[in-house]
Amino acid sequence: MNETEVTVVRIYLHEAKSHLEELLQYLHDESKVRGVTVFRGITGFGVSGEIHSSKLIDMSLDLPIVIEFFDLPEKVTSIVEELNKKIKPGQIVYWPARINM
Repeated sequence: MNETEVTVVRIYLHEAKSHLEELLQYLHDESKVRGVTVFRGITGFGVSGEIHSSKLIDMSLDLPIVIEFFDLPEKVTSIVEELNKKIKPGQIVYWPARINM
């Protein structure tokens, strides 16, 4: 089994201020990362301490969103530099990983 070093990136947002379409377009069309998954949380809070949660009586949702992708470390470095211009500090987490090829 061959392994390749990659960097995994996770971006924490919430629906109301996520700019999701813009970020996905950047990751897909411009950066051409290997793949992206978007997760929608059921409850979460960030630095503000404001809880974002889904309830049956809610008409509009403002749930937590997590965008996750991976690619080669040198490629991810330039992508994260660009994402830092679009996303507030403290919302991007990344770490080294390995994938089997």
